[in-house]
Amino acid sequence: MKTQRSGASLGTIAAFATYGVWGLFPLYWKRLSLVEPWQVLAHRIVWAALFTLVLLALTGRLAGLLALLREPRRLGAAALSGLLISANWGVYIWAVNAGHVAESSLGYYINPLFSIALGAVFLRESLDRFTILAVAIATAGVVAASVMLGSPPWVSLSLAFTFGTYGLAKKKAGLDPMTGLAAETLVLSPLALAFLVSRHLAGSGDLGGSDAIATLMLVLAGPVTAIPLLTFAFAANNITLQRLGFIQYVSPTGQLLLGLFVFRERLSPALVVAFASVISAILVYALSRGRAASTTPA
Repeated sequence: MKTQRSGASLGTIAAFATYGVWGLFPLYWKRLSLVEPWQVLAHRIVWAALFTLVLLALTGRLAGLLALLREPRRLGAAALSGLLISANWGVYIWAVNAGHVAESSLGYYINPLFSIALGAVFLRESLDRFTILAVAIATAGVVAASVMLGSPPWVSLSLAFTFGTYGLAKKKAGLDPMTGLAAETLVLSPLALAFLVSRHLAGSGDLGGSDAIATLMLVLAGPVTAIPLLTFAFAANNITLQRLGFIQYVSPTGQLLLGLFVFRERLSPALVVAFASVISAILVYALSRGRAASTTPA
């Protein structure tokens, strides 16, 4: 019992650390604002692949990665996961450096509710009436914001869609976090590396340029990407999903606060409506969990 409590405590700390780091990510990518966003993305893919390969080798787990080559279905799922998470990273890096940090945070507020909808559609997971109400409130708010803006909040929706479908594809692949990230980034590394080489040959590569800090940060993009995923995996294995679900909102809240108070972004009335509806939906979902469990047939 004492060991379980200790594991739960460490898991809670790991969860807060993970989502806290993700909430501070805009500061990291903003420092690289003078680097072309697609170069930042390509470096993130290449260095994450190298870092995870080294970790797998050091922990004797390369065999699991090599086994993927004999499983076309799981390899395909890993490739799809790689495309989706790379699209998510690319949109996010661009959004941060284009002054859309607050709007980006809305995407990660929406994501859990979008993931619930995906689970219902593709995994036949049941929805109680409180969850349906929460998803309906969030959807109504996004639709209202779209009408007010004259177009949907594409940054938010793109981030929610790519990360939500990434989670679905990753679940289908059934790989542990480190092997999964290694496979996802390795699949795309040849393209990313070719892009970086072409940029350097054209004289516009940023690695090794006059900004030594930017060069270091590009190389460290691999560990910065992988390490929070390891702490997340530890947290997920040691605390309940309900607790993890509450803690996950640390990340978009941190991003929103950075957008408003550090980068001095302003929310349009449409985005205020979207935030209000999505946060209301989250509260409906979170506060109804105990009641929903008590009304579920045994």
